[in-house]
Amino acid sequence: MFEEATGDLTNVLYDIALAGKIISGYVRRAGIVDDVLGSAEKTNVQGETQQKLDVIANETIKQAVAHTGRICVMASEEEDDPIPCVSNPDGRYVLMFDPLDGSSNIDVNASIGTIFSIHKRSEDPTATALDHTLQPGTNQVAAGYIIYGSSTVMVYTAGQGVHGFTLDPTIGEFRLLNPDVKVKPSGKYYSVNESNFSRWSDGYREVVRHLKGAVGGPANQKNARYIGSLVADFHRNLLSGGVFMYPGDTKNPNGKLRLQYEANPLAFVIEQAGGRASNGRTRIMDIDPTELHQRVPLVIGGVNDVQFVEDMIVATDGDG
Repeated sequence: MFEEATGDLTNVLYDIALAGKIISGYVRRAGIVDDVLGSAEKTNVQGETQQKLDVIANETIKQAVAHTGRICVMASEEEDDPIPCVSNPDGRYVLMFDPLDGSSNIDVNASIGTIFSIHKRSEDPTATALDHTLQPGTNQVAAGYIIYGSSTVMVYTAGQGVHGFTLDPTIGEFRLLNPDVKVKPSGKYYSVNESNFSRWSDGYREVVRHLKGAVGGPANQKNARYIGSLVADFHRNLLSGGVFMYPGDTKNPNGKLRLQYEANPLAFVIEQAGGRASNGRTRIMDIDPTELHQRVPLVIGGVNDVQFVEDMIVATDGDG
């Protein structure tokens, strides 16, 4: 069905980069321009309070790709259902995105970001809009994120390595400054919300005890770093080495991160950088999605660090 390269995928990435530039501009003006900071006084499908910048970012990405002819269906964290591009029903690609990850950090000027995942449309002629979005991570053709921090950085993979581009405000373009990024097999950081410690399984508690050096000696001890913005924590560990965890717990048995537009795209990135991503037992990208906003536990980082976490969970909690 898609035998010949047309340049469409490259153009989709350009469209996302354009949206990232626009969102970056809003982030830079937050607190100066009206109607950027603060709550939008609405909740999304997750039951989370939307921030004004959540809404702005969501609309910006939709407008950047909706009428290009390249996307047939979109799906966003901020929208209940898939969004068919009615003017482009035959577009070759499906775009899923978290328009503004870490939005609870907006008002305190911490790093936030955009995460995106791109699939080819299903080849089934009877596929619905939802069918196009419910594809496993192994079907991704490109994925990445844009982080809005001390600089604006776009990191992406199209299956041939991971490349990082920094927005140069003097020319208004992303410049390739980190080609072929590789993650260390074992890093010096671990990132997890330890306030949930009492609700974790024994396995995850044992993992953190080892990573803190409380048991097992210094062999697996690491420094704790947790921002509370998935993109920011992931980006630091990608460049500096480490492991990020968001386990399920007694309050949220499946964790809080979404499979299709958070876990899967970052799993594609980390694997292309030489790392691993799992739910603690199973490779993230092998999971067959059943719901658009499906949640999943996430362990992601260097291969040795993720293997250590998986081994400890199985040894402590068993195979179930």
